[in-house]
Amino acid sequence: MSQKILITYASRAGSTAEVALRMGAVLREQNLDLDILPVKQIHSLEPYRAVILGSAIRMGGWLPEAVKFVQDHQVILNELPCALFSVHLMNMGDDETSRSNRETYLNSVHAFIHPRLEACFAGVGNLNKLGLMERMIGKMVKAPEGDFRDWKSINNWALDTAREFSSVVRN
Repeated sequence: MSQKILITYASRAGSTAEVALRMGAVLREQNLDLDILPVKQIHSLEPYRAVILGSAIRMGGWLPEAVKFVQDHQVILNELPCALFSVHLMNMGDDETSRSNRETYLNSVHAFIHPRLEACFAGVGNLNKLGLMERMIGKMVKAPEGDFRDWKSINNWALDTAREFSSVVRN
């Protein structure tokens, strides 16, 4: 059986894809074999021993294609070591309301799987990369614009994930 890890993601404007690529670079530095692909390109989890799955947050939850991926693959995702990450722009504070709101991002996913690790990372706000409706909503909710990613936190979480999965993928 393959010893590969899959990093898969759903992204709208590219920020989540860039986070997934950075995680992949960190895991490769740990000599782990992996693939990094969008969820829409994954048809089978057969080749993988662990999965890291991420999604951008829109309208308070994961993107529909990421939730569908979880629904379609829930049996194997519950058998494999699995880690989830979300990339968002709202609720970035350390206050109780922000933390509580971030927890709800994964409600639609927790109904199907129970990951070993989870993380929420601030993303990039660039309304020009979004469609008309999303731009209007972004302006209405006063979504922040700029790059808010904390690469050190992303790197550290990727290292934690590598440690968590290393016994599974290095048999």
